[in-house]
Amino acid sequence: MDRWMMPSFPLYSQWHGDASRPSNPRTASSWLATRPPTAMAKAKLGTSPTCWREPSESIPVDWMGLGAACSSGTWRSFGIPSIPLVALWWVCGCRKANVVLEARQLAMKIFEDYTVSWYWIIIGLVIAMVASLIFIVLLRFLAGIMVWVMIVMVILVLGYGIFHCYLEYAKLKGEEGSDISLADLGFQTDLRVYLHLRQTWLAFMIILSILEVLILLLLIFLRKRILIAIALIREASRAIGHIMTSLLFPLCTFFLLCLCIAYWASTAVFLSTSNEAVYKVFNESACPFAGQTCAPETFNASNVTKQCPDAQCLFAFYGGETSYHRYLIALQFFNLFMFFWLVNFVIALGQVTLAGAFASYYWAFKKPEDIPAFPLFSAFGRALRYHTGSLAFGSLILAIVQVIRVVLEYLDHRLKAAENKVAKFILGCLKCCFWCLEKFLKFLNRNAYIMVAIYGTNFCTSARNAFFLLMRNIIRVAVLDKVTDFLLFLGKLLVVGSVGILAFFFFTHRIKLVQDTAPSLNYYWVPILTVIVGSYLIAHGFFSVYGMCVDTLFLCFCEDLERNDGSPERPYLMSPELSGILLKGTLEPSQSTDSQG
Repeated sequence: MDRWMMPSFPLYSQWHGDASRPSNPRTASSWLATRPPTAMAKAKLGTSPTCWREPSESIPVDWMGLGAACSSGTWRSFGIPSIPLVALWWVCGCRKANVVLEARQLAMKIFEDYTVSWYWIIIGLVIAMVASLIFIVLLRFLAGIMVWVMIVMVILVLGYGIFHCYLEYAKLKGEEGSDISLADLGFQTDLRVYLHLRQTWLAFMIILSILEVLILLLLIFLRKRILIAIALIREASRAIGHIMTSLLFPLCTFFLLCLCIAYWASTAVFLSTSNEAVYKVFNESACPFAGQTCAPETFNASNVTKQCPDAQCLFAFYGGETSYHRYLIALQFFNLFMFFWLVNFVIALGQVTLAGAFASYYWAFKKPEDIPAFPLFSAFGRALRYHTGSLAFGSLILAIVQVIRVVLEYLDHRLKAAENKVAKFILGCLKCCFWCLEKFLKFLNRNAYIMVAIYGTNFCTSARNAFFLLMRNIIRVAVLDKVTDFLLFLGKLLVVGSVGILAFFFFTHRIKLVQDTAPSLNYYWVPILTVIVGSYLIAHGFFSVYGMCVDTLFLCFCEDLERNDGSPERPYLMSPELSGILLKGTLEPSQSTDSQG
């Protein structure tokens, strides 16, 4: 096979034969740019190319991995004897250009799919919104039945997914090329190729089976606590029923988040495009102006051409040499930090608003007579007027941790080629620690904002009170609150899975009633994934209201137990339905334990 080849530095004839060569191989690129590629040729070679790395290490390189090797920052040159280094650069450039062209073709095909399927994608998202709304309305009146129906439906949906993956896996048996492994295939821009591999469907089947088994095991071990969680969900349904505007509040949060994203993206684009073309003086002979910045428009009339007649003003790089350009990466990080801060502030504002509205429901002595007329708007006004500082401080702490995680990821990307295992281990530990810290801060901030909404205290005081209140009720947190979160997650999974299966059957022309209506696509997974992701965001928006309501009622319940004893002088403010199950399920065991002690 004819291939363009080139040597590594130690074997390069021009390199060893020219006295003007640079002593440092790192500067070889500028030197070779001035050499005529007279030795460039096509050669029939029976050996593999070689990667050379300072000082004298070389390894063979697979021809198919040549482009990836060229992009590495560790390897300086590649090749085999007697062929110029420029030829390999040409090969690498062609391979990279080919990748760019393939990516562009992929993007164009995806864009074409969106242009013919956007209408049906919107219909799928509307179906997801209606399904989420119907599910929540049914929870208001049939909480117990809907929870069990939801559990059964999730198990059935996952079971069908496993069955479908098995059918596809068995159908590909014996077909040519279906037994190729994913590792041997590598990354392909045409993702439809993966669907013709048995290993792909086997992987999907294993993942769904593991998820099915985990859900079944959790349901078996938590079967007694599910009844208590249903009572908490039923009470949350009553609270949302009295504050129906809370279901629309995620739209406000979504709008504010879109503004934050637009501000960050536009600022990042302006910073990225603030660079300018930089030109330098290049000359083959000795010249005092070599390497200095120049302007092509006035270069011929300058003193440089008089002292160095062979000098040229050529493009060097795209960027800048001012202090602004040198610290441009710092400005990008600051922009990212402000983005995290604003996003966390918007999320915190939504959490405090919902917590204030649902807390007004719980602490109302007579429900619903003592609930304020507009609890959601009242809570939103209190949050903006009195609690802006607390929200900003809590968001600031979380934003700092998130920026540190981004910096660690950036360092990890830059140090991928390093061989220091100790540094990699320390960096991995730091990434893990800050990931855990971020999760803990999100949990703490969420409960701190609930205490801010209830008592109006500052962030630090609210965080401390919420933390110790949860620690005093750690068993209830694990048993009630987290079981309820698990059930709400199953609800989101049911909505997303149902809409995703419907989209799959529609876009793959498997529904006979609308078989001719479905558009013809290059990649049917494009609208399917869009519908699935959009459905999850919509379902998450509706169920996040439920989640915040449950967390608020649970924290109010724990606070109610500590401040009141159920006597006529200090009666519980929880509803009779809630006290009938929660006190029986959580209070009596602790009292019996105290009496035995």
